[in-house]
Formats: sequence, structure tokens, C-alpha cells
Amino acid sequence: MSISSLIRSRAAPYGEFMTTEIMRALVATGYGGPEQLTIAELPVPRPGTGQTLAKIAASTINPTDLRVISGGFRDLVELQFPYTLGNEFAGTVTEAGPGVTRFRAGDEIFGLALPRQLRLAADPVRPSLSTGALADYAVFEADTPALGHRPAALGAEQAASLLIAGGTTLALMDTAKIRPGESVLVIGATGAVGLTLIPGLAAAGAEITATARTTEAVNLLHSLGAHHVVGYDDYPTGVDVVLNLALFPDGLPAAARSLRPGGRLISIIFPPPELQQLERDDVELAFVMHTGDETNGARAVAEAAIAGRLSTPIARRYSLDDGVEAAIDYARRHPLGKIVVTV
Repeated sequence: MSISSLIRSRAAPYGEFMTTEIMRALVATGYGGPEQLTIAELPVPRPGTGQTLAKIAASTINPTDLRVISGGFRDLVELQFPYTLGNEFAGTVTEAGPGVTRFRAGDEIFGLALPRQLRLAADPVRPSLSTGALADYAVFEADTPALGHRPAALGAEQAASLLIAGGTTLALMDTAKIRPGESVLVIGATGAVGLTLIPGLAAAGAEITATARTTEAVNLLHSLGAHHVVGYDDYPTGVDVVLNLALFPDGLPAAARSLRPGGRLISIIFPPPELQQLERDDVELAFVMHTGDETNGARAVAEAAIAGRLSTPIARRYSLDDGVEAAIDYARRHPLGKIVVTV
């Protein structure tokens, strides 16, 4: 039996609504790094009640995709394989399921949706879930602010690359409430969130210190508005706010030492950090997990992007047929910007 045939035979039990039509998808067939991914043939899913089917135009590779397949969330969920990757997308609605009035066939939409197996990390009230966006087609839950109509002024590739970084930026700015003149250390500044966030911090009047490892990254961060760029072993001290976009718990004490007494550390790295992990109790700690609510979902992100307040750089583009190479590129080469996969 071929790999694709084996995957098709295993895929059917995990989808409630399947057809005999076949599509391509970037899938993991077991836990491991991006090298073990494959482009497989799967049945095209069908939308059930409250769901919509979209033909994908563009998707992206994100840290969550690679962390999940490597077993990083295994203590929370044991994956069933094949597992289709992909959280962000832009595409065209081809079918709306029973009860869906928000979208209809022909609508251009975009948004953020976690693969269904990651339901535990989704909004418990209006979860944005899908069959995986790195595929020719995907089914999405329709009733969620994480999905929206794509404005004509927002291209498909731009829209697909914007929801996580742009929405997280809006959520961070809302939580941090930066005041003009405050000093801010951004750790993990060269990821997509950091590159989207830096201009917003500059517009808010912050004194920005950002982390980087290469000359190219240093130059890019300066061009986006960072005032100082340092290495991961050279954090400043006495800063008002630390925004952690990269560190796991073992790196938090060093980050927290950068803060002045009463300073604020805000992290986006799951699972939520606890105050004792900072090894000091005279600072504030907050956790931001962007799931696309009314204040930072698709509509809010689109409005901010069109107004020029949000922009996420695209580093490289790949076709879906080259999706494995795209994932390896993201994991091994650490691009300055998003990796977009066009379908």
C-alpha cells in the first residue's frame, strides 16, 4: 500500500463529513521534526452544521505547527495521525453548512483556526477550529470572530500572514498599555510577532530594546523603530516592561531581572508562566494568548492593516507541493518574517 493510500485509509475515521474527492495536505504521520512531514492525499472534508468549507489560497508555517508535531503539547493532547498542519489562512468559501448565515459560497475569507485536535487551546465559548489550513480545502467553524470577510484591499497572502502576528500585537498592546517614554525590552523580536509589534511600540512612544542575533536582523529592527538591539545574554536593567515572545520557563528569571521593581512582564509563550518562575515577587506578570476575539480578531486586524497600523513582513513563499521544504526552512533557517504557502 502506498503512503498516500495508507493515509487515506487512516484519515477517514477522524472526519465526520468526508467525500470521495481527494485533496493535498501537509501532514505529520507521527511525532518528529519537519523532515518527517509529507504531502499526502486526503479526502476533501465536508462542512457540518455551523461550519463552512473553503478553498485555501494561502496559509503559513507557525511555531505552533512545529511544536505540536514534535510533541511539545503531548502532555495536553495525544495526536491522532495523520495530523494536518496549518492555523492561518485566506481562501474562498465553496460551501456553507446548515445553520450558517454569516458566509456563503464565493465569499473571500481569512482568519485563524486551530486544527480540531487542539481544541483545549481554543476559546471555550466560540472556538475557532478547522481540519487544518495547509491543504487544498479545509472546514472551519463559522461562528467565531477569528474568521472574517477579507477586504479587497487586503491581498490573500498578506491576510493569511497577518492574523496571528497582527492579532497578538493588538492583544499585547491592549494588555501592556505602554505609556510614552516607558522602556520596553522585546525578547524574541525577530519572529513574526516581534516584527509586527515593534512599529506599534514605536508609535506608542516607547524606548525599545530588542533582541537579535545577526547583522541583518539588527538592521531590520532598527528600521522598524527599535532604539537598541542586544543579544540574549545582554539584557538591560531597570526597564518598565518586558515582552516575552520566545522564552520558556527556564529563561524567565533572566528576563525578569531586567525589570525595575513594579515592572511588568507579559508573555505569549504557552503554557502560562507562574510568578514563582520569575524568581522575584516585586513585579507584575501577565499572559496573552491570542485566539481571535472581538478586539483582536479578523475584523480588527483587517481594519488596522488597511489603516497602516499593522504589517507583517513575508520572508519567503512556497507552493503547497513544496510544503515540507517550507516547514524545514522555517525551523532551520529562522526567516525574518512569515513563510507563506500558496495553494
